[in-house]
Amino acid sequence: MFSRLREDISSVFDRDPAARTPWEVLTCYPSVHAVIFYRLSHWLWGHQLRWLGRLVSSLARFLTGIEIHPGATIGRRFFIDHGMGVVIGETAVVGADVTLYHGVTLGGTSWVKGKRHPTLEDGVVVGAGAKILGPITIGAGAKIGSNAVVVKDVPAGATAVGIPARIIDNEQAQKREEKATQMGFSAYALAGGQDDPLAKAIHGLLDHAVETDRRIDILLKKLEGSGVRLEDELATADKFDPKYLSKIVD
Repeated sequence: MFSRLREDISSVFDRDPAARTPWEVLTCYPSVHAVIFYRLSHWLWGHQLRWLGRLVSSLARFLTGIEIHPGATIGRRFFIDHGMGVVIGETAVVGADVTLYHGVTLGGTSWVKGKRHPTLEDGVVVGAGAKILGPITIGAGAKIGSNAVVVKDVPAGATAVGIPARIIDNEQAQKREEKATQMGFSAYALAGGQDDPLAKAIHGLLDHAVETDRRIDILLKKLEGSGVRLEDELATADKFDPKYLSKIVD
């Protein structure tokens, strides 16, 4: 139990830059409290103490705003950022190193008993307000964008956004993600098909940065093919002349 608790606290530091001390995480993070309550309620549920398990779960919801059914299966290093409004259904299965943001629902689409909630494999990230519904599978390392409504399987490593969710896994989206990561933020929740002018502006900037990098790489390769090392030339220049680069190329 205590080893799991140490893992939970460590996972917060890995995924939340606002965390400062283990004591702060243990006492001030509702998501950590919700996971502790879940483990107790799940143990009671597994030992056929169903009513008591539900009682502990209801107490956790009252105290943290996070509802995790004691029958759900949750893996190691599970982290909920902020947490308010998260709902995880009875037959949901959550793998290791999964991250959920606030307002996420892992829900069902029918009243039929049996497996009716989603399965999230290892390393899945689900953005704020997303709804994942039904006995579907979200593959390992997949990302679900904010406010997406997912009702179909998502392949491992893919990104799903929109209502209903659609897969964004083309080469351009991957380049945008890599460039966004270099710039210090993740744009995984933004899709090219959205009408949000801010999202389009961000995508335009990222596409421009990607294209600029591509052209610079081509230029450097041609210079190197001509026996010119730009670093050496610039190091010997007293100051940068706008015409200097054209002189080198000539």
